[in-house]
Amino acid sequence: MPHYQWEVRSSSGGIESGRLMAESSSAASTMLRKQGHHVLKLSKMADRKFEWSRIREVLNYGTGPSQKEVLDFTVQLAVMVRAGINLRLALDGIADQTKNVKFRSIIRQVRADVESGLSFSDAIAKHPKLFNSLYVNMVRASEMSGSFAKMLDRIAGFTSQQLETRKMVVGASIYPGVIATMAIGVTVFLLTFVLPRFAGVFEGKEEVLPGPTTFLMGLSGWMVNNWQLLIGCLAGLGIVLVLGLKTARGQLWRDLCKLKAPLFKPMFRALYVSRSLQTMGELLNAGVPVLDALGVTADISGNRLYRNLWRRVQSSVREGRKIHEELEQSTLLPSSVVQMVSAGEESGRLGEVLEEVAEFYQRALRDAIKAMTSMIEPILIVVMGSIVGFIAMAIILPIFKMSSLVSG
Repeated sequence: MPHYQWEVRSSSGGIESGRLMAESSSAASTMLRKQGHHVLKLSKMADRKFEWSRIREVLNYGTGPSQKEVLDFTVQLAVMVRAGINLRLALDGIADQTKNVKFRSIIRQVRADVESGLSFSDAIAKHPKLFNSLYVNMVRASEMSGSFAKMLDRIAGFTSQQLETRKMVVGASIYPGVIATMAIGVTVFLLTFVLPRFAGVFEGKEEVLPGPTTFLMGLSGWMVNNWQLLIGCLAGLGIVLVLGLKTARGQLWRDLCKLKAPLFKPMFRALYVSRSLQTMGELLNAGVPVLDALGVTADISGNRLYRNLWRRVQSSVREGRKIHEELEQSTLLPSSVVQMVSAGEESGRLGEVLEEVAEFYQRALRDAIKAMTSMIEPILIVVMGSIVGFIAMAIILPIFKMSSLVSG
């Protein structure tokens, strides 16, 4: 069956393009008109061109959609729904413009579920890796209140802010990792390639070598002679670490380390506090019940200690207690935050208060990232310089000592 390249004017007035498979050009034109499009151009695609495009699609199919693509989808859907376009047609149009093949397939599945009678929130809930519980609950609340387009805008704004926050945190975490990797690489290079070249020079003169030189020459010789064992031990340690972090206890230990590490602690605490409060504030302002909002906040928090805290709060509220009563028993949230939560509960403006506090901690997060990067850079430079300087000193000192013995 031949394939056709098309260009149409959609019901919203925009120009769209794509391709489809049909028995003839008239059949392809009919299919497009049934979707509410005005056909501007329709041409049969050459077989070779289509084969190459199909090959590219197959190669790209395994690439899952990113959160940036989900954000773009949300923004486009909000604009089209606000313009009065039917949800099915809006999903059709977005799917045709989506380049990621896997995401396009998911959007079309969502459209099919909506056509079969499911609500949009139930349709996207089938894809939890793409649309998290926050997204689903906010959409579900908007479906009950009739503010679908407005809620999509709020979801898009929240997602955009979370992506920006994640970008800042990842960027701040990558920098020290790169510097540390370079320091280790330089050290290994010096020990395995540079120091062995001096072994012949120092051979037979071990009694006059300084302590640092003797130690480094011994370490260098062991690494050169046992490099297979060293690589095997490092690989084994890496495997044990990866497998351990997949267990509940390993993940709890990792999350605890994030909150205890001296340089990283302020950044991660600000991240988890702002994320938790912003999530809960968004849900409460969207009309989601408190118990459901607490459950979603626990899932979205990103740290097992905070997740356990919000689940304890959820259980406490289910028993009839106030939110701040359980928070007062924990050290994960500052006392000032707990006081503002208490004030928000008393005034009935908890959602608004939480969003204001979350904005404050967003600024605190940015400040913490700047402070961490400004502190960690000189520390890593000093550590790297000390290692290289120690190795250089261990090489130069015996040369000076031997030259002084010869001249003496």
